[in-house]
Amino acid sequence: MGSPQKLPPRTRSKMSEVARNLFPSHIGCNTLKAPHCVFLGDCLDVLDNQIPAESVDLVFTSPPYADQRKSNYGGIHPNDYVDWFLPRAEKIKQVLKPSGSFVLNIKEKAVNGERHTYVLNLILGMKEQGWLWTEEYVWHKKNCYPGKWPNRFRDSWERLHQFNKQRKFKMNQEAVMVPVGDWYENRMRNLSETDKVRDESKVGSGFGKKVENWVGRDMVYPTNVLHGATECGNRQHSAVFPYWLPEWFIDLFTDLGDVVLDPFLGSGTTYRVAQRLRRVPIGIALPMAEEIISQLRQACPGLDRVSPAGSLRRSKETVGDIDIMGTSDDPDAVMDALVALPQVREV
Repeated sequence: MGSPQKLPPRTRSKMSEVARNLFPSHIGCNTLKAPHCVFLGDCLDVLDNQIPAESVDLVFTSPPYADQRKSNYGGIHPNDYVDWFLPRAEKIKQVLKPSGSFVLNIKEKAVNGERHTYVLNLILGMKEQGWLWTEEYVWHKKNCYPGKWPNRFRDSWERLHQFNKQRKFKMNQEAVMVPVGDWYENRMRNLSETDKVRDESKVGSGFGKKVENWVGRDMVYPTNVLHGATECGNRQHSAVFPYWLPEWFIDLFTDLGDVVLDPFLGSGTTYRVAQRLRRVPIGIALPMAEEIISQLRQACPGLDRVSPAGSLRRSKETVGDIDIMGTSDDPDAVMDALVALPQVREV
């Protein structure tokens, strides 16, 4: 990730006020830097009882995929997925601002040799809840893992579905503009007469173009296909975001000081990116704690007991940090594994 944006005192004061108004009892809100908020509990309960209505500008998340990677973080059977997710979608709708967006990274798994329809059924179910299915983005994985199946090829893309509560929402298109491309200089050097007028499609489709409109442009709007690698530095999580992915959507759908929620915190990538970009990140800590414990168990077979401690163990509504307690005959190996975790920033 890049370096954090500089946070002006007035903006820091505004963000601190936002955090205090939303979560007055939260002890982990560091107002000297960018405020942040981590809750303990299942996202359904936290969304319903602890996050105020219409307080979130962007929800960006990737929920547990249907019973994939069960050994890492469990899962839900494809036949049960829609019934499991829809109550959570309803609560997300409750906390999202009218001008906000919900971006859901999810893709169907194959069952018995064909793609299951639970994602399609989920979209239809969310539309019945009143969601607008505004857009579908494609993340093209430039370095997808190799693989081969008898009836299909390896996956090299995932979908990110954008949902909104209304047709008018916050969208900073200029924030994600891209360079016009290497083709520009040669193509613009010698414009034909056709290039200087609108050239209508010859097949009567109604589409047309005027190439001269591109003269003088250095940046253009992107497409809805995002090309990027999967690396993010976290090699102990089986389904983690690359940092650039939430960053692109946070830039697109939020402003400095806005509130960004990941209700399935996972490895905390969205949370960390939002904090670096000087938004107010909200996360739900229990999934992250469970993931760290799972990583420690895998890295240290001799770890006898390991469990949450501190605010997590005492079931506080909000937590300032994640405490974990364990016992082992080889404490040095446990500490080496702990400090090597991708979630650890400094020791």
